[in-house]
This record gives sequence, C-alpha cells and structure tokens, in this order.
Amino acid sequence: MIIFQEATEGTEAMASISEEKTLSVIDLIVNGGTGSILIIIVLFVLLFVAMYIYFERIFALKAASKIDKNFMNQIRDHVMNGKLEAAKLLCAQTDSPVARLTEKGVSRIGKPLDDINTAIENAGTLEVYKLEKNVSVLATVAGAAPMIGFLGTVIGMILAFHEMASSGGQAEMGSLASGIYTAMTTTVAGLVVGIIAYIGYNHLVNRTDKVVHQMEANAVEFLDLLNEPI
Repeated sequence: MIIFQEATEGTEAMASISEEKTLSVIDLIVNGGTGSILIIIVLFVLLFVAMYIYFERIFALKAASKIDKNFMNQIRDHVMNGKLEAAKLLCAQTDSPVARLTEKGVSRIGKPLDDINTAIENAGTLEVYKLEKNVSVLATVAGAAPMIGFLGTVIGMILAFHEMASSGGQAEMGSLASGIYTAMTTTVAGLVVGIIAYIGYNHLVNRTDKVVHQMEANAVEFLDLLNEPI
C-alpha cells in the first residue's frame, strides 16, 4: 500500500513537472514582450496578405486558362469566310487572354503580317502584366518575413544581454534562457511566413508560365491561319 502511494506521488510529481515545462505558442508570443508581439503581428499581417494574393491569383489564372477547344476552329471558319465581325464578336464574348489577343489580330487583318504580329505581341505584354499582378508582392514577403523574424530575435538577444549587463553578471540563467528562446519564436514565425510565401510565389509563376505558353501557342496558330491560302 505504501509502495503504491509512493508511486502515485511520484507520478503526480512528474506530471506537475511536465505541466510546468509545457509552454504554448501563445505563451511564447505573450512572454516575449511588446517588441516580440509587434513583430509577430506584422508577420501575421504579411501572412494574410500573402495568402490573399495567392488565392486571388490562383482563381484569376484558372479563369484565364479556360477556353473552348473549338474557339480557334470557329475563328478560322469566320476568317476564311470573311466574317470578321462575327470573329470579333466571338472574341468579345470569350473572356480570356487568348480571345483578347485573337481579337487584336482580327482587327488588324488586311494590314502587313508584321504589323499584325506586333499588335499581338503588344497586347500579349499587357495580358502578361495583368496575369502577374501583385505576384511580386509574394516574392517581397518571402524575402522580408525571415529578416523581420531575425530582427525580433536580435532585439530579444540584445535585451537579454542588457539585463545581464545591468545586473552585473548576476542575472538568473532561467530568466535569460526564457527571454532568448521566447525571442527565437519571431525567427520561427518569420521562416514559416517566408516559406509559405516562397512556395506560393513559385507556384503562381509556374501557373502563369502555362497561361503565357497557351497564349503564345494560340497566337502562332492565328498567324499560321492568316498564311493559309484562301
């Protein structure tokens, strides 16, 4: 009975020690001081901005990549039959970069092929600019977030050593260690935000490249159409 009671007391003691050593993420943020809290807030704002831009661009690119497989066949039929207004109307009814490039080319039919090609290229440049809207912000967040996190850690380290210097080297190691590993949470937060933004940026660049390739392929197909004998 005594042995069982001692084992129970030992288990309770170990549980209490474990509970004392357990520290939540919120506690780390709150215990980091005003500077750490401000930096974490800034990082959360950057994370929100990065996620908003990512999903907004994903939906925009998904819409831009959608086009009827028979679109170019219909354009070919209209152009070959001399129904240029019908071709323009079809392009206007199709909301996609490919349709807008094709409409620019159709409106230039009758002019030299080089002029048509130049008009399509200029329109393509504008479409690419629209597709890449705010994507550079993700790259900025991916680079800035880790540096902001490191800034918080450096500030925490400075404060910890300042406390040590102010106490004449008699500062408790527990308080110093607590300040240091709490300050490190800003680095972790910065790296997490930076990694998320970096992955999102590269994914958007890849999706944008696919849409640009689709635009180029359809532009070449349209120019080949103009070279076909009537």
